[in-house]
Amino acid sequence: MTELIGTDGVPRCSWGNSTPDYIDYHDKEWGTPLHGQDELYERLCLEAFQSGLSWITILRKRENFRKAFKQFKPVKVAKFGDADIERLMQDAGIVRNRAKILAAINNARAIADLDVPLDDLLWSFAPSSHRRPRTMADVPAITDESKAMAKELKKRGFAFLGPTTCYALMQATGMVDDHIETCFRAG
Repeated sequence: MTELIGTDGVPRCSWGNSTPDYIDYHDKEWGTPLHGQDELYERLCLEAFQSGLSWITILRKRENFRKAFKQFKPVKVAKFGDADIERLMQDAGIVRNRAKILAAINNARAIADLDVPLDDLLWSFAPSSHRRPRTMADVPAITDESKAMAKELKKRGFAFLGPTTCYALMQATGMVDDHIETCFRAG
C-alpha cells in the first residue's frame, strides 16, 4: 500500500506516483469527463500513437504533437497531404510511425463524415454504471463497451483504434472512472 502514497503524502493510483509528469496528469486530467470534438480527437490520436509505447513518451511529446497536428483541429488535419506526411515523418518531436500518422489523418476525415457529433458518438459507449476498482489489478484492459466502440469506429472508417485503445480513451476522458478506491480522486 505504500506505493499508493506519493512523496507528497497524497494517496493516488500507484502509476500516478511514478514521475512528476504522471502526478500532474493523474491529478488534473485522467478520469475527468472530457467533451468537445477537438479535445476528443486529440485524445483519440494520442491514445493511438501510444499503442505499443509507454504513455509517458506520449505525454512528454504532447505539445510537439499539438504543433505538428494543428492543435488537433480535425478540419485542418483532414486536409493534410503527402507533404504534411513527410513533414511529420521528419519531426523528431513526435512518434514517427507512418501507420499512426496516416491513421490520425484518416480519423480526422472520418470525423468530417460523421452523421452525429464525435462527442455524442464516443460518449454513447460510456457504461451506465461502473464499479470502481479496488486495486490496480482490478482495472481491465478491455470491456464490452470498448469492444463495441472499436467496432463502431471501424465501421465508420476510423483506424488504429482497437478495444484496448478505446478503453484507454474511455479511462482518460472520464467515460469510466478507474481511480482505485483509496485514490484521492475517487469520487
